[in-house]
Amino acid sequence: MSGAGFEIQRRWSRRIQVGRVAVGGDAPISVQSMTNTETCDVAATVAQIQALQAAGADIVRVSVPTLEAAEAFGAIRQQVDIPLVADIHFDHRIALRVAELGADCLRINPGNIGRDDRVRAVVEAARERGIPIRIGVNAGSLEKELLKRYREPTPQAMVDSALRHIDILQQLDFHDFKVSLKASDVRMTVAAYRLLADRIEQPLHLGITEAGSLRSGTVKSAVGLGILLAEGIGDTLRVSLAADPIEEIRVGFDILKSLGLRSKGVNLIACPTCSRQNFDVIGVVNQLEERLDDILEPIDLAVIGCVVNGPGEAREADVGLTGGTPSLLYVDGKPYRKVNEQEMVDRLEEQVREALWRKQRDKELKGEA
Repeated sequence: MSGAGFEIQRRWSRRIQVGRVAVGGDAPISVQSMTNTETCDVAATVAQIQALQAAGADIVRVSVPTLEAAEAFGAIRQQVDIPLVADIHFDHRIALRVAELGADCLRINPGNIGRDDRVRAVVEAARERGIPIRIGVNAGSLEKELLKRYREPTPQAMVDSALRHIDILQQLDFHDFKVSLKASDVRMTVAAYRLLADRIEQPLHLGITEAGSLRSGTVKSAVGLGILLAEGIGDTLRVSLAADPIEEIRVGFDILKSLGLRSKGVNLIACPTCSRQNFDVIGVVNQLEERLDDILEPIDLAVIGCVVNGPGEAREADVGLTGGTPSLLYVDGKPYRKVNEQEMVDRLEEQVREALWRKQRDKELKGEA
């Protein structure tokens, strides 16, 4: 993926299939979130999954801590069509049951299951149904022997933990898996992924675990994931926030969008405001974000408060606004009409939706839709 003087060469990885979503290889980097409803509350969990899907999620992870939750997972699976990852710890019976009930991926560390026959049973169930496995290493739950050896969580300790689980799968000739190496410390996470990236061919699932609140977690995730993605590392990601899971999807796509790795939804270019602004830029931008939240198709919208940078930004966007007295609305890089502050949000929304309609029409005429 390239930009002006900047090119991202993605690390090659083995391609796996999580339901209908390809992960790895040359597939687009996918964005995931996780439900925080009680899994046994099927209606609430289905509603949240549907909301995440509407926000653009590619994959959703659901915690399955008990066999009762596994049965609920099966009921949920029947009511949604987005790929679902079943999050399981220790109990191989849960993994076997959700595999039967339609899980698209099993998040379970093989080294934590117990006896060899249990591990083999889970692997064979996954193999028979074409279900990949996600190995998830977390700095906060490393094995006791690794903590004894390294005295504290370190990038190498995380990689050693991952390789332990990977070796189990490879000995069983199972190679359709992805790996995550998460810590709440950005530098530790980045170092761990760098170490593992050259050791295996499987896809890597990125995340800064327990990143924090919406603001601080977004910053930590953008820094950590941004470094790795810019180096070509990462095939799927989750932004872990103490916030509405929908915000994880929005932030995830914004991170990818900033690097030119995915284009989904409105790319809103807005000035930071200064005394030159000719209208309430912050108020207009906030209203537009809320009104255009349903749009998943890529489109560039520029909202600039004055004529210093405004015309240049507006001409480069699909729809743009340059502040003035009155302000000037641009469509497809050309001046379209003058607007006053009272109507500009309505007119901008109107032109964004019309621009999307024109793009869709042109695709249909070319037979691309």
